[in-house]
Formats: sequence, C-alpha cells, structure tokens
Amino acid sequence: MNKKTLLFFLLLPVMVVLFARCTNKNGGNYQYQFQFLTEEYKPLNYTEDGVLTGLAPELLKEICNRLEIPYEVKVLPWAEGFELVQSNENTVLFSTILNTERKDLFKWAGPYASLDWIFYASSQNQVLISSMEDAKLVATIGVIKDYSIEQYLVGEGFTNLVYCENNIDAFNKLLKGEIDLYPSDKITAEAALNALNQSIYDVTDKLTIRTDLVYFAFNKNTPDAVVADFQHEIDALKLNGTLKALYQKFMQSPDAPEILQIYTEQYPPLSFRNSFGQITGFGTDVVNEIMKRNHSFCEIKLSLWSNGYELALNNPNFCLFTMDRTELREELFHWVGPIGTNTTYFYTKAGSGISITTLDEARSLNAVGTVSSWFSDQYLRENGFTNLVSDGDPAVMVEKLMSGQIDAAVCTDVTFPDILKASGYQYNEVTPAFVLMSSDYYIAFSKGTSASIVNQWQDALDAAKTDGTYVAIYRKWFP
Repeated sequence: MNKKTLLFFLLLPVMVVLFARCTNKNGGNYQYQFQFLTEEYKPLNYTEDGVLTGLAPELLKEICNRLEIPYEVKVLPWAEGFELVQSNENTVLFSTILNTERKDLFKWAGPYASLDWIFYASSQNQVLISSMEDAKLVATIGVIKDYSIEQYLVGEGFTNLVYCENNIDAFNKLLKGEIDLYPSDKITAEAALNALNQSIYDVTDKLTIRTDLVYFAFNKNTPDAVVADFQHEIDALKLNGTLKALYQKFMQSPDAPEILQIYTEQYPPLSFRNSFGQITGFGTDVVNEIMKRNHSFCEIKLSLWSNGYELALNNPNFCLFTMDRTELREELFHWVGPIGTNTTYFYTKAGSGISITTLDEARSLNAVGTVSSWFSDQYLRENGFTNLVSDGDPAVMVEKLMSGQIDAAVCTDVTFPDILKASGYQYNEVTPAFVLMSSDYYIAFSKGTSASIVNQWQDALDAAKTDGTYVAIYRKWFP
C-alpha cells in the first residue's frame, strides 16, 4: 500500500535493512530468486526490538517455508520500494493496495488484508459530515503524498488537502487542530496515536470512505507460474486457518479476506443492513441460498456501490450483487442470473410542476441526480447527459431532490420506495415522471474469477428456480 513509515521519520535517519531468514528444509530450492521489500506500517509490517513482524511478514514466512524460499526482507520508505519493484526483476513489495492506478504496474497475489478508510476528526472538533460532498466543504483534510487514499481524494475533486509527512505527523496535526479530518484505517490510527501517547478515544470516526484490499505486488516480469505458486499458498493458508489466526493477532479482527470476496450495497429491499446489524434483502437471500447449496459459505460485506464496483473491476475472485446487466458492462464481468427485473424512472418531487415526457427534456433539465457507478448513471453519461449531479450515497440524492437542489432523480421502482423511507420520506412525495429503461439484474463476478465458481453459482440458482425455492424467496420480499 502506498504509505510511508509510521516511525521511520521520527526514529530512523537512513534506510533500515533487515535480514530475517527462515530455515528451509533443503536450504531454499525454489527455482526463482526474490528480494522482498516492505515499509514500517503497523500492524501490517513493522519492526519490534529490531525484528520485522506484523501480519504480512508472518504470512510471508509461512509461504517461504512451504515453497522452500529464503526469507529476506528490506525495510525502506514506501516511495523507494514502489519505484524499485517497478524497475527491478525478482522484487516483491508488500503490503500493497491493488487499485485502478496500480493494477497494470505489477502482478498480484492475495488479498490477505482489507483496510476500511475512515475520516477521523479530533474528539474536540465538532465538525459534522454525512457524505463525501460534506467533506469537500471542511477547511482542511490531511493526506500523505502518493498514498492510495490521497490519489482517490484528488480524483474525486478534493481541493482542501494539506500534506503531512506521515501518519504520526498527521494525527499530531489533527489533535492540535491544524487539520479538520484525516483519512486512515482504525488499526493504523491506533498505532500512530499510541506513538503520540494518545488514545483512539481522542479521535472520532466521522465517515467511512471506502475499502481497499491488500496484496503482495510482484515485478511485471515475474513468471505467471511463480505468482500462481504464491497465490496457491495464500489460499491454502486461508483454508487451514493460518491467515485467520494471524489476522486476529495483528489486525484485532476475525474478518480476514476469504478466497472469494462477496460485496453488496445498501440498496433495500435487494440488499441492506437491518436494525439488528444483519445484511439481508431479496438478493442477499438468493446469494445465501446459492452458497448453502454449494456447501461453501463466505461472509457478505457491505460497501458503497462505487467502491464495490471498483473492487469488482480490479480484484480476482470477487462477487458483487445485485448488478444490472447492460451493454456497457457486458464484457467487464461474468454473470449469474437473472435474479430479477426492474424499471428505472426519472423521479420528480410531487408538486414541483416539472414534466418529463422525453429523454431530450430530461437532458435539458438544470440538474439530474444519480448515484456514482450505477448503471443508470453510466447509461446517461453514455447518452450525452452533462447535467448529472452524482454521489456515492443514494440518501444524498434523495435529500437533494426533496430540497430542490436537483430537478429529478434516477432510480428503480424496486428500490426507491425503501430508499425514500430510510431518509424519512414517503413514496407519494415523489412522482415517477418518465421511464428510462427496464432491465434485468444479476450477480456479477470479476473477470479474474474461476469459471468453475461462476458455473457452480449458476447451476445452484437454476436448481433453486426449478424446485420453487427462488419463487418462495421472491414472494417473501415482493408479496
């Protein structure tokens, strides 16, 4: 991941080189040579009493033992390691976030960790934000140059960024009131605050931004078979419980990434987190039934759609539901389904007097609200709409519609009543003014997903439709 060292700038004036070796059965007989590179970034990788430890080094030791590879790691600043792995063969950089900007720079094995990026504020700072648009309006947000989260915020149009040296410097500025917000994951935040003799309770989480998945990144010239060997061992260590045990020890969480990642969004009644904290909904029930029939259960995680969509584009063995199958997306994913049909409308506020009878009339409105990366947003952009106001959160779109900030909002008839209700509004307060399209929605798998997994899921869904289970699930949610 693109992070500089937590303690490097305070404690180490020059690059630290650590040599930690493990004893291999035959002294290291693997056919390929490696130079492993990392940074100080607790709890993923860090030095303690002169010894490199953390989730990734301990996992790497296991892999090296299993493949009979000498275990030798250099610890250096993130930017230096990032450049070295791009230019030097035989090099591997960890822990590295796989994102759109980096996908084609390296070859990848993982994931072995996930990081939830959160905007933190000092507990003494009463700043209030409920969306990314709100965050753009605060005075200052601390970032570290070339971190993936900095790249993301710049790409999202943030102009209120203040650059910090490292995580410790950033949290120090946050506590002193020199910046209003700082994006970090919780475990890293705790480590940085502890280094400042402060507590995690001295800061408050204000908004979850996105989730990223963490990998070993290999130089592009590494043979595919070598990367596949690493992936095989990572998957084996997931299956035998080794990764889970390491994750609990270092990440203080039982939620280590599984072989198949399954994500959805807050999109009732198809998928949503209920008042008991459970992820449920029509699509969720269908997915759970498929996993039950395949005797293979993976945890379902909830994220913003735009985040889940990007993860599905970049990561192998990734499942995202529910997704409308459109021409634009057809070749980007593998598909299991269909599991339902919906109709997408331009909705206006009841009594607004706004009439939409053609697509051209909708195109001439001052502002049309959409949700980032939804199929309707993609479709309208492809058809020349330049008046779109997009956000990753459907609730933000609702508030803008009801407050008159936008003339119309685009959503499906299946989900909009629940989205309105969750925001405190009734369906009779809006008008379905014009039909944009009707489409089927599916379970989508990333292109890097094994064909056997996709086929098993389709077979299980077909069987559920044949024996009446699918109809029973449908009637439960759409009586």
